[in-house]
Amino acid sequence: MTHEKTCLQCHAAITGRSDKRFCTDQCRYLHNNLIKQQSQGERRIQQVNAALRKNRSILRQFSPLGKTTVSRQHLELAGFDFRFLTQVYRTQRGNTYHLCYDYGYLLLPDEKVLIVNWQPYMDERS
Repeated sequence: MTHEKTCLQCHAAITGRSDKRFCTDQCRYLHNNLIKQQSQGERRIQQVNAALRKNRSILRQFSPLGKTTVSRQHLELAGFDFRFLTQVYRTQRGNTYHLCYDYGYLLLPDEKVLIVNWQPYMDERS
């Protein structure tokens, strides 16, 4: 009983060496490039998730009891990256809170930042 091997890319029959995985060099290139693209996308997702988790951890560290005002510089020195957030919440007064999961911040004048915890009333307007 012979078991015919097929190409990992195009599924055509493979002839030649017993350990051969692709029918042509073109199929090998296509397959490897596809794997590389997928892994780069996954790597970017992991980097963004790591930045979001770090931001949340820093906000939690600076505001363990709920509402705190700190300088923007303190957050930056702790490694906070203002480019990464999960949501934006706008109040009826026009204030914009940038959220990182269940912690958020409001940019204030004089390079100050108000850190808050997610509140149940925020769910009603999101």
